Amino acid sequence: MPGRILVIEDNEQNMYLTTFILEQHGHSVYQAWDGHAGIELAGQVKPDLILLDIQLPVMDGYQVAQALRREPVLVDVPIVAVTSYAMLGDRERILAAGCTGYLEKPINPDTFITDIEQYLPDHLQS
Repeated sequence: MPGRILVIEDNEQNMYLTTFILEQHGHSVYQAWDGHAGIELAGQVKPDLILLDIQLPVMDGYQVAQALRREPVLVDVPIVAVTSYAMLGDRERILAAGCTGYLEKPINPDTFITDIEQYLPDHLQS
């Protein structure tokens, strides 16, 4: 079953590819190009899942995840970091900031939908 997915990403090519794959699988995609816009949009649409880039301008993904977790209506929404951060300790730091999961960039278009759909609430999983 399709879900409402918020993508917070500042790279145009990454946003295009992610949105394309998600929409091809029937999901409704909401786009935010920076952390502030992502937090605001998340509060408006209450997505089923948030895909969050960590390397964002002005407000990084760690700060965004922490802010999202402070919002009562968003506290249970899964946040998956989709990032090129792959150094020792990055995964732990991302999860400690409030993210539910972690996927490395570049994404694999063949497995991406399976990778992220596992984070959707049970009633939305295929």
